[in-house]
Amino acid sequence: MSVRVQTEDFDAGAEIGRMRLARKDIGAVACFIGQVRDLNEGDKVAGMTLEHYPGMTEKALQAIVEQAGQRWDIYDTLVIHRIGELKPTDQIVLVIVAGAHRGEAFAACEFIMDYLKTEAPFWKKERTDQGERWVEAKSTDDAARDRWVKH
Repeated sequence: MSVRVQTEDFDAGAEIGRMRLARKDIGAVACFIGQVRDLNEGDKVAGMTLEHYPGMTEKALQAIVEQAGQRWDIYDTLVIHRIGELKPTDQIVLVIVAGAHRGEAFAACEFIMDYLKTEAPFWKKERTDQGERWVEAKSTDDAARDRWVKH
């Protein structure tokens, strides 16, 4: 289970291939790729800057991955999150989860993304026709995370 925060782009196909072929008992691989959109909240987006708190960010991502491993029977996980200057269609995040069965892999992948959106210390600043603005957390992201809370 690994986590990487980097400025460089990633090759999702190569990363999936490495994980898929690493073990013969893998029956399912679930993947999520997030990318920069060219429109947000009705405004055209020219680009985005992603900032993070080095050390703290990786630790938070690792904790999220470990939680997923405790909740579901999964074999391996990879999270890659980019930082720096990005433009529309650039990849931002890759989450890959491998396990014996699709249900576990899908659930763990979705859980990781829901927690990453709300718990990982990243800051996004968009460049729009209206100027620069910080992207605020959305209540829908909090609601997605909260559905995983065990009562």
